[in-house]
Amino acid sequence: MPPIPKNILITGAGGFIGPLLATRLLNDPGYRVILTDLVDPVIPPGVKYPENATALKGDICDPAFVASLLEAAAPLHAIFIFHGIMSAGSEANWDLSLRVNVHSVRDLLLALKAKYPGVRVIYSSSQAVYGRPLPPGKVTDDVTPTPEGTYGAHKLMTEVFINDMHRRGFVDAFSLRFPTVSVRPGRPTSAASSFLSGMIREPMAGVECVIPIQDRAFKSFLISPDTLQENLIRVLNMESSKLPKHIRHINIPGISVSIQELMDALAKYGGEDRLKYLKEVSDPDLERILRSWAPELDTTTPLKLGLIKDESADSLVKQYVDSLKS
Repeated sequence: MPPIPKNILITGAGGFIGPLLATRLLNDPGYRVILTDLVDPVIPPGVKYPENATALKGDICDPAFVASLLEAAAPLHAIFIFHGIMSAGSEANWDLSLRVNVHSVRDLLLALKAKYPGVRVIYSSSQAVYGRPLPPGKVTDDVTPTPEGTYGAHKLMTEVFINDMHRRGFVDAFSLRFPTVSVRPGRPTSAASSFLSGMIREPMAGVECVIPIQDRAFKSFLISPDTLQENLIRVLNMESSKLPKHIRHINIPGISVSIQELMDALAKYGGEDRLKYLKEVSDPDLERILRSWAPELDTTTPLKLGLIKDESADSLVKQYVDSLKS
């Protein structure tokens, strides 16, 4: 008799990372996946076990919906908390960010504490928790987060709450500080870093992309979709004791890539003619956010934990261009 599938709940499943993870889980008969978002979540096409997916539309800020969601996921094995307002959107609307990025996550965690004490929680934080003054070179584990934007501040607030809930045994949690994912397929987002995918994705579709910073040496910390997907599965199965009880964050490993390196890779794998779709126009508000983020983080600890990272800007861009051919 085959084993009973483990129930995995994914919030914010109408975005990009939720379906990316769901695709991997729904190709494994060992999982049942519950997808939820404010818009209708879509079951990823082409998976081997679509019958193991349930899509539920609802407002994660509504306690009644959260109660019905947790009931539908019974017995819950793990939850990935991916919902939220992104960086530029949070900066533009502080109250909405507080409601969604802080209050809804807090209330969800308290509901989990009551119904599924000790359940595995994987929370999507961000490397936007770091701000200036940044050290020369790489940001190490010893650097104190000093977010300069609402998004990073609200993520850090939730991390501290999760640390204490884990320490008390209410949940079994990891907070993952994501690099910027590049190259994301689909449409632009409200993230300040959206152009780091757009400057590859849009030219490959024959569409203009505006780069909001006139500095081709500017570097960002990036991760490809495939590498992020693999790391999410590794954290799902990671032993809880690998981190101290009161320190639950992991800096997901990325690579430091300049705008010029991305442009060179676009020309190499997409063709020189694609560069004509790039327009460099400074946006002071977005540039302030972008320059407050760490351009490179030390990956020693996450690699010791068994996570992986990409090789180069070339590998990020090639992965996306190759996906257009499949």
